[in-house]
Amino acid sequence: MPANSSPPAYDFEAIRRELADSYDEELELSLDEDHDDGTAPSRRTYFRELLRLQHELVRLQDWVKNEGLRVVVIFEGRDSAGKGGVIKRITQRLNPRICRVAALPAPSERERTQWYFQRYVSHLPAAGEILLFDRSWYNRAGVERVMGFCTEEEVEEFFRSVPEFERMLVRSGIKLVKYWFSITDAEQALRFQMRIADPLKQWKLSPMDVESRRRWEDYTHAKEDMLARTHIPEAPWWIVEADNKRRARLNCISHLLEQIPYGNVSHPPVVLPDRVRHADYIRAPIPQEMIVPSRY
Repeated sequence: MPANSSPPAYDFEAIRRELADSYDEELELSLDEDHDDGTAPSRRTYFRELLRLQHELVRLQDWVKNEGLRVVVIFEGRDSAGKGGVIKRITQRLNPRICRVAALPAPSERERTQWYFQRYVSHLPAAGEILLFDRSWYNRAGVERVMGFCTEEEVEEFFRSVPEFERMLVRSGIKLVKYWFSITDAEQALRFQMRIADPLKQWKLSPMDVESRRRWEDYTHAKEDMLARTHIPEAPWWIVEADNKRRARLNCISHLLEQIPYGNVSHPPVVLPDRVRHADYIRAPIPQEMIVPSRY
């Protein structure tokens, strides 16, 4: 800063209010997300730990970017198991250009004629990126198999191919982490009922989800077969006990941070430059009809 410049006058109370408002809004959004079974961390503990873990995720993001790492994290589980909730908490404070989420829709007619893994490959990360798959190529071993969207021959070919496919990814330098979110029959039934009763969450319950309730045991057999045949040393499965969402989020994020060794990345200090001011600058008035009405 030039010697003749005075330090900027920051309104620290305004900054404090802004931070408090940001965190309070996130708190309110999370208060009624799940029921408390008496085993979950208290809300105070949960938010303290979540913020601490999110700070570590920022450090991990910096390390991945600085070292040019490529990270892929797969989130699988039954409908309403909490995959989206933990993905939201992971990405909440990260740079979306570095940490991306891939949640692919059902394949198009053209994609159905391609090599099965082809549409997933196009989303794989470049150097310095983290990719989170909200469901992945394991759709074939789960929903596609149970709902009859593929043949048993295609399922068997998937099981023959996926270990080699994942070994190729790992050999190429990609760090691959796979999570299965495990919930009980009773917990899924409760979460479905809560979605039915909540107009803000009804969109989460698709006809496919409803049908999956009826086929609980079919999904169980498919899951057990999938885990047994695709749990490989290069890319093992990790099971997240997810009946309590708060515990599942903290446990998953904490575990993820342990899978990728990372350190501190030095950043040059950020100094705001003095704003250039011109004597002839006059701010033009904004037409009243363009202003959003102040209803609140």
